[in-house]
Amino acid sequence: MATQTLIYLFVGLSFALYIGIAIASRAGSTSEFYVAGGGVNPVVNGMATAADWMSAASFISMAGIIAFSGYDGSVYLMGWTGGYVLLALLLAPYLRKFGQFTVPDFIGTRYYSKAARVVAVICLIFISFTYIAGQMRGVGIVFSRFLDVPINLGVIIGMAIVFVYAVLGGMKGVTYTQVAQYCVLIFAYMVPAFFISFLITGNPVPQLGLGSTVNDGSGLYVLQKLDLVLQDMGFAAYTSGEKSTIDVFCITLALMVGTAGLPHVIVRFFTVPKASDARKSAGWALVFIALLYTTAPAVGAFARLNFIDSVNNVEYSQAPEWFKNWESNDLIAWRDKNGDGQMQLGKGDPFQGAPVFADSTGPSGERLVSNEAADDNGNEVYVDRDIMVLANPEIANLPGWVIALVAAGGLAAALSTAAGLLLVISSSISHDLLKSTFRPQITEKGELLAARLAATAAIVVAGYLGIYPPGWVAQVVAFAFGLAAASLFPAIFMGIFSKRMNREGAIAGMVIGLSFTFLYIGWFKLWSPESNVAANWLFGISPEGIGVIGMLLNFAVAIAVARFTSAPPREIAWLVDKIRVPRSSD
Repeated sequence: MATQTLIYLFVGLSFALYIGIAIASRAGSTSEFYVAGGGVNPVVNGMATAADWMSAASFISMAGIIAFSGYDGSVYLMGWTGGYVLLALLLAPYLRKFGQFTVPDFIGTRYYSKAARVVAVICLIFISFTYIAGQMRGVGIVFSRFLDVPINLGVIIGMAIVFVYAVLGGMKGVTYTQVAQYCVLIFAYMVPAFFISFLITGNPVPQLGLGSTVNDGSGLYVLQKLDLVLQDMGFAAYTSGEKSTIDVFCITLALMVGTAGLPHVIVRFFTVPKASDARKSAGWALVFIALLYTTAPAVGAFARLNFIDSVNNVEYSQAPEWFKNWESNDLIAWRDKNGDGQMQLGKGDPFQGAPVFADSTGPSGERLVSNEAADDNGNEVYVDRDIMVLANPEIANLPGWVIALVAAGGLAAALSTAAGLLLVISSSISHDLLKSTFRPQITEKGELLAARLAATAAIVVAGYLGIYPPGWVAQVVAFAFGLAAASLFPAIFMGIFSKRMNREGAIAGMVIGLSFTFLYIGWFKLWSPESNVAANWLFGISPEGIGVIGMLLNFAVAIAVARFTSAPPREIAWLVDKIRVPRSSD
């Protein structure tokens, strides 16, 4: 069977499965729509949480970052996995014991303030829409290549799929859909990793293959060969880092703390029956997440080796089929700078963060990149990093069914997180803004309708952001983690562990933390991207890591304001004790 036919078959069957599950488990009440009725088994919830959290950034983009950044890409591995441990230990059980529907619900009640609830909703919307932009971008990339449609049309198709199972099924439908999506994405990630590890090293286990010798008779280990190849081409060694120590520290910490403040992950712990189940659920999720995250470094290293072998010093007329496939979608391109008709990788900045748009044909038949600054270095091949995991099976000449499986897995990863984020947005608007703030008299039926309308509107906005993203997938997601670290995490943390923190302090801290971090990211990524260099960064901290400074500002402002304003009411101290003190039923 032809590869393209297999792709249509695998993607079609996976979509049919997701939509069928959503229809079968359609939410009939607000409790089912928001938290799946609060009765999800911890193992099931752990798997759904893993799928919700391992987004397009994890599946599609992270190994691409590692492939082209080497040692510097380790910040994403450390930050995202470490953050989940932080979430499981510090927040998840206490928030479940609180027993409400949403993060703004906790903040509004804990800080006895509708204003605090509204500010939390605003923070949540900023975080969620930033995060979802990366997911929809990932959906567009997968559809663009494997279903042979423009990226923008791919985003629109993804919007339609998410609409069906998120808007109809609510959290109940999404939970069981995400279980299926986890199975698809982890199988799709691991199978090609086994194949490629065996082809390169003779060891089918990628985690072990990364530390094995290469099957070329040289006796070199994988990382040794990669270092030598890159240094011969004029690049820095793969295992050396170029980021400053402070930037590595801040990016890692921002990702860790941001993970613990992500609303679409936190809400998953409201879906289990009790606090002890939240702990079990977190443990299972970490196990499921580790399967992918321990594999990603090997996938990134193998992808970089295969990419160089497949492209460097190859005649363009003899370019491999995979290159032509991705080139036709404007996600890879070549500029023949020396006129020899060969594709050559060279020193400079060859790997562009944004998509490559080829706008004309050169004398050797090449598709020319539209960025004229590309002429400033000796490199001739330009590639969008987000394609590397998706292209890896094609580069390695794996069977067509593996390529089709990766296509289905990439879509599963992006759509699972997109659905979770959309539900967080819709529940915040319908439950926290309408029911709990502006229209407390609304009926349950009206609230459910409002939630579905809000989800529909959110899908439209998410699609727009997916078509016009502010960066590549994992970078956009990193910005969302920074916003979460600077806004929601301090308010949640102090709400659980500080009886003295009051509404004035929490509100001031969230506003300052969110504003500072958003403006910093916006300046360097949206309004003045040409100034986004280390020399212009505050304390040498990149936009990906600035959430740490925003978090510190949040804590400092909140504590200072709370010190000079009245203490919370006595019942709030009782609420904090109730959340923190264990009971036998927990």
